Amino acid sequence: MSAYIKFTRSLGIAIFAAALSVITARAEISERPGWAVLPSPHAYAALVDRVLAAAKTHKIGVVAQASATVGAKRVLKKDIAGNMVIGLYHPRFAVPMLEASVAAGIEAPIRVYLTENADGTATLSYKLPSHVFAPYMDDGGDTLKALAAELDTLFAALAADAVSNK
Repeated sequence: MSAYIKFTRSLGIAIFAAALSVITARAEISERPGWAVLPSPHAYAALVDRVLAAAKTHKIGVVAQASATVGAKRVLKKDIAGNMVIGLYHPRFAVPMLEASVAAGIEAPIRVYLTENADGTATLSYKLPSHVFAPYMDDGGDTLKALAAELDTLFAALAADAVSNK
């Protein structure tokens, strides 16, 4: 095989792999059962800031942040689309949750997922707290059901604030 053919084949494979990684990294979140998926008009970094501000407004603590984007850049020296999970919770929810069901404690904090879209905007997604806590309802009864409903309302308001144009 000539050097030109080898080069052309290698170049083609490299271009295909690069295109595939971009497509994979920028795959947008789709609707799924038990999830809220809110596209936003904001860029990824702006949406991160807006979620953190909305958490303060709604008096829920940011207890964890993890970013595949930051990790890939720092550890692998690779750029990928914006991607972050933010864990939100507060002791005012933790105490009654644990009193209702110790097993449900593994689900706290409730996470929101921020992803960068191919068009430069970002999406905020999260599993509804009522969906997250559904497996523990037999243990937690009415207390856990009421708490999950309260958290559903809080997360919907927080998410709406974060993705709004205001």
